[in-house]
Amino acid sequence: MTEPLELAAWLRNHAVEEVECVTPDFAGIGRGKVMPSSKFIRDNPTFLPTSLFFLTITGGYPDIANFAAYDTDADLMLKPDYGTMRAVPWANDRSVQVIHDVSDREGRLVEFAPRSVLRRVLGLYHAQGWQPVVAPEIEFYLTKPNTDPDYPLEPPLGRSGRRAQKSQAYSISAVDEYDSVIEHIYDYAEALGLEIDTIIQEAGAAQLEVNLRHGDPLELADQVFLFKRLIREAALRCGCYATFMAKPMEEQPGSAMHIHQSVVVRATGDNLFSNEDGSPSDAFHHFIGGQQAYLKAACCLMAPYVNSYRRLVPGITAPINLDWGRDNRTTGLRVPISPPAARRVENRVVGADANPYLAIAGTLAAGYLGLVQRVEPRGEIVSDSYERPRELPYGLLDAVEEFRRCEPLRDVLGKGFSDLYAAVKVHEFEEFMRVISPWEREHLLLNV
Repeated sequence: MTEPLELAAWLRNHAVEEVECVTPDFAGIGRGKVMPSSKFIRDNPTFLPTSLFFLTITGGYPDIANFAAYDTDADLMLKPDYGTMRAVPWANDRSVQVIHDVSDREGRLVEFAPRSVLRRVLGLYHAQGWQPVVAPEIEFYLTKPNTDPDYPLEPPLGRSGRRAQKSQAYSISAVDEYDSVIEHIYDYAEALGLEIDTIIQEAGAAQLEVNLRHGDPLELADQVFLFKRLIREAALRCGCYATFMAKPMEEQPGSAMHIHQSVVVRATGDNLFSNEDGSPSDAFHHFIGGQQAYLKAACCLMAPYVNSYRRLVPGITAPINLDWGRDNRTTGLRVPISPPAARRVENRVVGADANPYLAIAGTLAAGYLGLVQRVEPRGEIVSDSYERPRELPYGLLDAVEEFRRCEPLRDVLGKGFSDLYAAVKVHEFEEFMRVISPWEREHLLLNV
């Protein structure tokens, strides 16, 4: 639907009153404008300031003096991707949302917008005659409403009137406790035309997981972007919160966004990871080699906040290194049991708090470098990977420094984006360091 007359007729026939023009920022938050549908047709494109992409998660800005190449007061154009038009079923008025790309005034995509970063990586694959395929799994917690950040989060009351406290992984009864939220998720997903593969109870108290069907990386990143908002709205309608924090509660597992990845030949659809006889191909091993060589440097894209590294600890199904193994959930890179046509690599490093566009771009960039550089992986791990040395960064600042030093990864993602993203993450870390935590008051106040 690209012709203005066709679009105007569609909006009129469906009695659409408002259009939400949205684009993801570095945090994956939808930024944009809401307008009457008549104005959307008449005044396309929409403009937003460049400074939008300098925002930290707290609403602050890094030192922009170091980015003289960017005019932070200049407007950027939002270009609608009409194929992303979806309903907004929780809105009071009949509304649709449209995800937009971001371009300069000459119509060129700006390199630092998250959708542009992912498009850049996909373009490198396409130039080789390849098509990546991904399938994200989104974990999240339902919590009791929390309006005071000084208080810890708690699971909400279920339909039984009781509060979940312990792991009930894969329990159907545990899922049924929150059937009202889940029904809203299904209803909203159907209204948006989004397909859910499965919903399961995860290991944490009131922790759920939504699995999406595999497909094109940009389309799946769009779906994760939409699902996060959808799930939050469903929870609010049912009197609770949904959070995608990587580690929202003490003594509970963290929330991940595992990404299953494969690569097919564009001309034939054949899985690049399998030989004709069904055995693993050289490309399969090189893709894993690239993940091992470059995911440490890409970690700040997949674990983007100080809280993210509370999840990456031993023993609770989150990785601490980039070992690989077949059906081994202690490793950072798991190869699930599958037939040759579906051979794939699961990245278990990515947190639920990650921007899906940047996380997918980062893991595919690492795989691409492995393929073109023919990087050989380390040997497969068949034991407990937690017994092996830690390889992933301990914290955000270490991860950003790894990112800054990795020129091959920066080249694939775009140096303009890489410099700006690193500056935003350092500023967020500095803001965090100004806050004194309850732990410090409890253990240091009268003891040091």
